[in-house]
Amino acid sequence: MFLLIGLVALLAIVGATFWLAQRSEGISDTLTQWRIARAATVNLRNSLQLVETSQRGFLLTDDAQYLEPYEREVGRIAPLYGRLAATVQPLLGDRVDVSRFETAITAKLEEMARTIELARTGRKDEAIALVRTNEGKELMDEAQAFFAQTIEAADAQSLQGLTTQASNFSALRIVTLVGGAVILLVVGGSVWTALVYTREIMQARGEVEALNVGLESRIQERTQDLLRANEEVQRFAYIVTHDLRAPLVNIMGFTAELDTTMKTIQNYVLAEPGKASENDAKEAKLAAQEDLPEAIGFIRSSTKKMDGLINAILKISREGRRPLKPEPIDVKSMLENTLASIQHQIIEDDGEATLDVAVPRIVSDRMSLEQIVGNLLDNAVKYSAKDRPLRLRLKAERKPGNRFTLSVEDNGRGIAEQDHERVFDLFRRAGTQDKAGEGIGLAHVRTLTRSLGGDISVTSEFGRGSTFTVELPLDLRTVVRSEV
Repeated sequence: MFLLIGLVALLAIVGATFWLAQRSEGISDTLTQWRIARAATVNLRNSLQLVETSQRGFLLTDDAQYLEPYEREVGRIAPLYGRLAATVQPLLGDRVDVSRFETAITAKLEEMARTIELARTGRKDEAIALVRTNEGKELMDEAQAFFAQTIEAADAQSLQGLTTQASNFSALRIVTLVGGAVILLVVGGSVWTALVYTREIMQARGEVEALNVGLESRIQERTQDLLRANEEVQRFAYIVTHDLRAPLVNIMGFTAELDTTMKTIQNYVLAEPGKASENDAKEAKLAAQEDLPEAIGFIRSSTKKMDGLINAILKISREGRRPLKPEPIDVKSMLENTLASIQHQIIEDDGEATLDVAVPRIVSDRMSLEQIVGNLLDNAVKYSAKDRPLRLRLKAERKPGNRFTLSVEDNGRGIAEQDHERVFDLFRRAGTQDKAGEGIGLAHVRTLTRSLGGDISVTSEFGRGSTFTVELPLDLRTVVRSEV
């Protein structure tokens, strides 16, 4: 665009300059022609006046010396008239009848020649009488009028040409200044654009070099992530198989006990009449009243626990496969709405919650983000300390690398140091188990956080409180989600 503007400006300057130059040349040619015409007019007028003065001097004095100018100039009048007619006629056109002027000059010359000839032959009185007829004066007046008209027209045209030439020069100056300014702007813009592009190229080159330099470290980092993910998969498999095996072992054990109980009852019920002993009756009664209900109850509770564990696993699995829907989110508004859902529980315990948000609008999956914050707030309320009111603080701040952190800080029970990592495992809980739960909340939170391209960590001191920190990208669309 800058080059196009510069080209247009340059063409405009060249075109305007060429047009103004052509115009100046035309004006100069016209001025030159008028100057030539004026000079020819003045020369003819001066020559004609000199001839007339010489004639009258000779008539008054009879001195032949007065005829010297006449004899010298009379031969020049015809060529001077020819030059005048050639220059004036194209300029004046139909405004002046040049042929009439020629007739007047010819008649005047003939009148002067006749008077001189009369004076030379001794007929001076006849010559003076011819002069007194005023015929020569009228012819001279007519010539003078032509001279005056021609000189006036030449002066007017010269003044007009000079005025036009001045405006032409002014226009040329303006065109030059404006064109120069446009070219300077174009050059400046081009230089600025070149500098910006060069800076971007240098920045990109620097980033490429930095990426090349950090490639090995990133490979190691990705390798560590894969190793960590593999360890988590193994730990998850161990936890799932261990926790699912426990109720299964209970079911198998109580199924064997149930089989023994059934044999005791069968021995009494299926015995021939009169052959069942009192002891058999007592054992059958005890089996029916105590052993059988106990075994069925344990089997039922084990299957219920196994069903809960399976449902928890399915829930986490579904969340891992749910398609994410990135959308603009106002973090402050989202936190305020989530906090409002538990505000009544905080107020019942005389607690308070504060909010500190210094993050612009982000692009992420709203449902996942609300579930993460909701789980962390629920845990903070559930595991608050009994000896002090709950104090909650939600903080969101921007971090380098187009990321931000969201932390939930409380003054609750706290978590022992050895349990900091364990609390994120499935079906694992820390501290005194006096609250209902299956141990899937924080595991679910970690799954959601990592699906959003982030991670979660905890800092806590037992008996003093905990701070859970979630780090996420500002724009989920920049994250390539793993479908493992």
